[in-house]
Amino acid sequence: MIVDQLKTAAPAKPLLDTAWTILEAANDLRDVATVEACRRVIDATFRGGVPAQADINIIHDFFN
Repeated sequence: MIVDQLKTAAPAKPLLDTAWTILEAANDLRDVATVEACRRVIDATFRGGVPAQADINIIHDFFN
């Protein structure tokens, strides 16, 4: 059971780390839309769900 949980959690970790980093930057810049997208991604990841692709796109496009 623990092995299955680790396999599920491992691929999401880079996205989760990125979401936390972008959340901090977006908070500093008062970018409300990006903050909300980060929170949704973090929440979905912690709940074991799949974040919405639109939210993932917002996170990946933040520095572009």
